[in-house]
Amino acid sequence: MNATRLPALLLLACLAAHAATAATPPVRTGIEVLRDRGFDLLRGKRVGLVTNATAVDRGLQATLDILHRAPSVRLTAVFGPEHGARGEFAAGDKVENYTDARTGLPVYSLYGRIRKPTAAMLENVDVLVYDIQDIGVRSYTYIATMGQAMEAAAEKGIPFVVLDRPNPLGGRRIEGNLVEPGFTSFVSPFPVPYVYGLTCGELAQMINGEGWLGGGVRCSLTVVRLEGWTRGMMFEETGLPWVPTSPHVPSVESPRFYVATGVLGELGVISEGVGFTIPFQVFAAEWIDAARLRDTLAAMRIPGVNFRPVTFKPFYGRSEGTTLHGVQIYFTDPAAADLLGVQFRLLEAHHRLYPDKDPFAMAEKSRIGMFDRVAGTDRIRKLFQKAFRYEDIRGELQKDVAPFRARSARYRLYAN
Repeated sequence: MNATRLPALLLLACLAAHAATAATPPVRTGIEVLRDRGFDLLRGKRVGLVTNATAVDRGLQATLDILHRAPSVRLTAVFGPEHGARGEFAAGDKVENYTDARTGLPVYSLYGRIRKPTAAMLENVDVLVYDIQDIGVRSYTYIATMGQAMEAAAEKGIPFVVLDRPNPLGGRRIEGNLVEPGFTSFVSPFPVPYVYGLTCGELAQMINGEGWLGGGVRCSLTVVRLEGWTRGMMFEETGLPWVPTSPHVPSVESPRFYVATGVLGELGVISEGVGFTIPFQVFAAEWIDAARLRDTLAAMRIPGVNFRPVTFKPFYGRSEGTTLHGVQIYFTDPAAADLLGVQFRLLEAHHRLYPDKDPFAMAEKSRIGMFDRVAGTDRIRKLFQKAFRYEDIRGELQKDVAPFRARSARYRLYAN
């Protein structure tokens, strides 16, 4: 190529990139939209805020601090989900009420002895606001907290406002079965698929509209919509900063891996990487021959996914200090990947190599119960364990997708 043409080509490339950026307006979160409106929904009211460390604006200012400083807003109470209002606590830690050091406001824990705001906690609250970035996955506890807060607001007769945020998995992907009766829990709070394809604001509308709150109550709900977001957007396309939604979901890609191995991880037998630097990205155990497992998976030709052999030693957790062998997961084409199915394909390959190592038989009874609650049924486990073939449960995992897509359409706020 003629060297004299390079500067011109580079200039054209830069102009094209700038034009593409200019053509796509930045995504603005609910808190940014509300702020630009002068906090119209909150003026002159005593405000309670359900929030955590993920609730920030584009400049990384916390919603908690934004509302505390706003001259027209009287923030009177803060409610923290799992991990606390500013992300101060580890996964699963039961948290007591405390005082926020920065603002002096009371923080009521919704992940301890109490998981639903009480009437006493809402005594000085005229409107309850929710601002948390979730990951679009049913078993992630933030949506259960949102539902509990909506129910409390309905019972107290105060409005509930959701400051909407993008679904990191996009608004088109739906995977998994609905929660069956008898398996509703804090990790499967609503009859939605494991990956439900809605923003938290859209999900709140569906929860309210379908009468899924306790006793069938409905709250006075307002969603402050995102601006610039469409259903096909992945989080990395929004231009927004990613704040770890929990310690084991550190990066913008983490939600995909969480779907791919999170249900399996509930068994506590084969490591999904929690305790190491790549949580939810691996499948490993002491007895596995990493190269053989990788070759077995390669022969299965799983769409959108590749694997590499890996050996590592977890820093903490159930396998701390133990050398584990297995594979690391790579998404070569995330759009083509069946995320939820990955863990069952991994278990299928593992069974071919180690039929005497049944993770379900090796798991503690309590872990089996948690696996079923996260899966929303015990049918998946029972069907799969018969022959360890993904094809035996594929239909069960997919049967509710199309009906849910149709049912949830009326609650969508954003275009395709």
